[in-house]
Amino acid sequence: MELNSENKSQAKVEIIEFGPLKITGNFLLKDLKRDKEESLGEVLLCRCGRSANKPFCDDSHKK
Repeated sequence: MELNSENKSQAKVEIIEFGPLKITGNFLLKDLKRDKEESLGEVLLCRCGRSANKPFCDDSHKK
């Protein structure tokens, strides 16, 4: 699959110690289970499994 310059994604992924994955930049988040696509500028994804809003972080890891 070839991407033209308009469709190229550029994302930065940061692993926050004892916290979520922080993804920033130009990217597309696909939820195949719910058949949804979102273009977000920043997202925090849960790594601990405690979030009530999975896959997104709700700071449950701090409790």
